[in-house]
Amino acid sequence: MKHSIPFLWLACLLFAVQMPANAENAQYQDVFYILDENRLTAEVTLNPKASGELFLPEQIVVGQNTYTVVAIGDKAFKGCKNLTAIVLPKSLQRVYRSAFDGTGIMLNKANWTDGCLWIDSILIATDKTIKPRFTVPEGTRLIAAGAFQGNKSIERVELPACITRIDHETFRDCKNLQKVVIPPTITSIGEEAFTGSGIAANENKWKKGALIIDDCLIATNKDLPAKYIFKNKTPIRLIAERAFANQKELRSVAIPSSVTAIPTAAFYGCEALTDVIIPATVREVGNFAFYNCTLLKAATLPNTLERLGAGVFYGCINLKEQVLSDKLEVLERATFFMCRGIKHITLPAHLRRIDDGVFAGCSSLEEIELPQTLTFIGNQAFAGCSILRKVVIPAGVNSLSKQVFQGCTRLYRLDLPDGLYAIGDEALDGCLALERINIPTSTFRIGVRAFHNCQQLRGIILVDHIHMIEEGAFMECKMLEEIQLPASLKKLQRNAFAQCINLQRLQLNPSLKEIEDGAFSQCRSLREIKWNDSLKVIGVEAFLDCKYLRTPVFPPQVNIGKNAFKGCR
Repeated sequence: MKHSIPFLWLACLLFAVQMPANAENAQYQDVFYILDENRLTAEVTLNPKASGELFLPEQIVVGQNTYTVVAIGDKAFKGCKNLTAIVLPKSLQRVYRSAFDGTGIMLNKANWTDGCLWIDSILIATDKTIKPRFTVPEGTRLIAAGAFQGNKSIERVELPACITRIDHETFRDCKNLQKVVIPPTITSIGEEAFTGSGIAANENKWKKGALIIDDCLIATNKDLPAKYIFKNKTPIRLIAERAFANQKELRSVAIPSSVTAIPTAAFYGCEALTDVIIPATVREVGNFAFYNCTLLKAATLPNTLERLGAGVFYGCINLKEQVLSDKLEVLERATFFMCRGIKHITLPAHLRRIDDGVFAGCSSLEEIELPQTLTFIGNQAFAGCSILRKVVIPAGVNSLSKQVFQGCTRLYRLDLPDGLYAIGDEALDGCLALERINIPTSTFRIGVRAFHNCQQLRGIILVDHIHMIEEGAFMECKMLEEIQLPASLKKLQRNAFAQCINLQRLQLNPSLKEIEDGAFSQCRSLREIKWNDSLKVIGVEAFLDCKYLRTPVFPPQVNIGKNAFKGCR
């Protein structure tokens, strides 16, 4: 049977760049948040029923964790006409203008001053009554994403030194805007911050296909040369998000040493890009920085790198080999997703986490050594690594996540550590070459289809602490010959050992009370079962087509489902 790797859910998730890895929704004091369990941060999400006066704290406590509130998300309070006032925390790093669209706060003209809506020293929005030459006052904490968007009255804006970020679409479609003074304190500029503005429309502002404002590279256009060299009177100090995105002819770039970060989606979709030189000054590479750069063969990362964002090399199918900085402690989701050319990779010595899908689809990855500092491996982290042969899981990892090695068809050896408590759903689904595996004595759960279609699996000892063997856990393990169920197991879930066509002997544990539907269906070689006296339920088609099995005589208390022994002698 051929099994495809279900990457689609992960691929769709990755396009929501602002969504944190390992995110979940939570409610705290009547306000809904998205939590990032990795960074312990929270973002205010959709709250369509918010009303009255709200107080947002700097930190919220959910479960055993404390999260810092860092953002108010897109449309968070949109349309809340009864929301009349809000106190914003000092911990905020980002606010969306759209968060307050249609709220009582925005509709109340008393909240506006000289064409500006301010909330706790944050500039939320502007209107046509703003002065054409506008200086953002000192003491301003933040400027919301899109705060000036579409404002045709504004002609010149001077930003104060207290501002560190120009967020995305801040000046979008400001058609009469001709000048923005960007102070040296600005460390990042969001995507399309100046798209459709008078500055972007002025051809005299562009030089060799690049729009540069106050030593900041804002955007590029069709006139960009294939081999781009930064030539400016003063060094370029930062690159805006998506600055080179979708430049189909761009072949090579040398990042200047004056730059300390490669931002989100900087080279997104640059399909002709073959090499990029990254200087030692760069400390961070943002999310999707080299997304789908399909001809990129090498990107030498400096050993000073402190962050490698989500999906940085997503779809870079010709990337061959990569050495990662020892300063990296986390590999964020899908960093090397579908990098089919990578054969070897050296992981950081102090790596703590490998998030969802980091190496998924790396079909040429032959070997990998996981550092002993590792404590977490995410869903689908190695799914589809079809020639990966051997993996040793470090002692700090306490569970195998969902689909973590799914489709690793040549994986023949997997060493699990003492202390592993769970083997997740479809964790080893389709590992055709896996012959033996030692289940640690600490393991209490084997998930849904965890070993499904492990066709060479011959020997497995199910330790006595296992309480759950879930649906289809060993389905289609065609080489299994003998099973002794763990002493702690009370229920064997449906199709758990279905289609194990060479299974001959089965020993039921004394505490087993229920065998669910189809648990041993089509186990055609099953001849011998040691039954127990505590069994209460045998489900529908539980032993269907076990043609060599002689039907036993059960006491009256056993409830036998329809066709439970159909096809048996």
